[in-house]
Amino acid sequence: MSFLRLALPRVIPRTFQRAPATGLQSTRFYASEAAGTSAASDGKLQLSLVLPHESIFSSSGVTQVNIAAESGDMGILANHVASIESLKPGVVEVIENQGESKKWFVSGGFANVHPNNSLTINAVEAFPLEAFSAEAARAGLQEAQRTLSTGTDAQKAEAAVEVEVFEASANHMTLNEKPSVKS
Repeated sequence: MSFLRLALPRVIPRTFQRAPATGLQSTRFYASEAAGTSAASDGKLQLSLVLPHESIFSSSGVTQVNIAAESGDMGILANHVASIESLKPGVVEVIENQGESKKWFVSGGFANVHPNNSLTINAVEAFPLEAFSAEAARAGLQEAQRTLSTGTDAQKAEAAVEVEVFEASANHMTLNEKPSVKS
């Protein structure tokens, strides 16, 4: 014990001693463009739309991508702020260089906007919108709603997901249906 009483007064003053003032110089560094990133210079967004079994787009230069995110629908252009978005069932629209638009229906996934002017969309499933019919989507929605109200707990859980997907596809198909002209 006596050793601690003798050593303690010597340790405490050293701990609280003021550090000698030295001239410090700070330098500001700026990020520079990484080598091989031509996307920023040509004004195109580099899109990768990837599924577990195939890659629909692989670092392709596009003008704009519209997605259905959980936080709301959003359009992504070149030089977009970096973000990660959870995708809800809905349409991913890719606007290519000449203004041509291609649409896919995705069941969900993630969209990662990277700071290097690239966008990666990872989805479990994606189908061209032309592969869907409004009648089939409405019929599937009615069947899923029936199962949701009368099925077992396991069936209700599956039906809840089906209802969300069929509602999204039926709503989009209804909005984009061309009215028939009667003569």
